[in-house]
Amino acid sequence: SILIVGESGTGKELVARAIHQQSHRKEGSFIANNCGAIPETLLESELFGHEKGAFTGAHLQRKGRIESAHGGTLFLDEIAEISPALQVKLLRVLQEHCVERVGGRVQIPVDTRVLAATNADILLAMKEGRFREDLYYRLNTVTIPVPPLRERGVDIVVIAKSLLQRFSEEAKKKISGFSTEAIMALEQYPWPGNVRELENRVRRAVTLSDHNRITPEDLDLAEPSGDRENPTLKEAREAVEKKVIEQALAKTGGNITKAATLLDVSRPTLHDLISRHHIKK
Repeated sequence: SILIVGESGTGKELVARAIHQQSHRKEGSFIANNCGAIPETLLESELFGHEKGAFTGAHLQRKGRIESAHGGTLFLDEIAEISPALQVKLLRVLQEHCVERVGGRVQIPVDTRVLAATNADILLAMKEGRFREDLYYRLNTVTIPVPPLRERGVDIVVIAKSLLQRFSEEAKKKISGFSTEAIMALEQYPWPGNVRELENRVRRAVTLSDHNRITPEDLDLAEPSGDRENPTLKEAREAVEKKVIEQALAKTGGNITKAATLLDVSRPTLHDLISRHHIKK
């Protein structure tokens, strides 16, 4: 069993899916269940299943998620939200590898690997008596901490570029990448919503942008406050190039022909540079 801990939106379920895909259970089912999204009255039936007539509305026998994940992996997100009564039943499943449906009397053997995740302080929950210590130690054979996006450095841009490629293909739009300013904005923003927020902002940018490169405005992010501490040589060149072009346009009152002469480039080349750097004429 593995406990995955991290803030909301950091990709804990993706970590769980990756573990499943790298395990000998990869041919089995991966069943995910968000314990915080299901009312307590329904969660027991959802996890353990129920027999016909177990309660009002139980017209058919139904397998629970634990049983459905037999031979595979069960992912329990927001495990700290489970009630004390259900914690006892889950502990019994982990100890005895058997499940008893609601309204049933038969112990059904299950071979299910449980991966759990939480964004809560589970040690505090144990201290306050809201989470059982014996269940914690059953789930916590290995702990994998998933750091928030703001602590992941260059990973932010790597993930953003991957998302941009995927969403551009889905939208059938030709977007070559992020502008230098957009990359700086991505790195400076604190990302309170983590990867989930990054995904939403990149998807929004692809949907709304009419440029071939994504800008901070497309991402609904503020312009970067200043140069990065360690810009790459390419980024430094682009920043200088943009500044020189803006100065030439300002000096010539926005006259493209005069600015091109001043910069010793052709008019088409200057038009391309203005478009690439998203310079307002």
